[in-house]
Amino acid sequence: MMTKKEQRLRRARQTRIRIATQGVARLTVNRTNLHIYASVISGDGAQVLASASTAEAEVRKSLGASGKGGTASAAQLIGKRIAEKAKAAGVEKVAFDRAGFAYHGRVKALAEAAREAGLQF
Repeated sequence: MMTKKEQRLRRARQTRIRIATQGVARLTVNRTNLHIYASVISGDGAQVLASASTAEAEVRKSLGASGKGGTASAAQLIGKRIAEKAKAAGVEKVAFDRAGFAYHGRVKALAEAAREAGLQF
């Protein structure tokens, strides 16, 4: 029997194989209990074009005194930041890689915020 982590990694691997055949940049998301991380990776997977996370000092200040990065509002902030950074790097269209996480809660909030900020996927 597979553990929850092994199941998630299996789903992530299948998604990455499908995205690799498309040859477009991918927006990958990783979440932990405390933080959420987003990166835009080039189509060949060799280079990180943009990244944002709630672990950054500037983001923690904007989240307030608590600096809680494990909330949906923090994920929305990261979604906006990653879209701005990706556009600055010249990336308009990406494939969304949720790394096997369910499209729910913080992952969904990040994705919707990135779409609203102008990133297409």
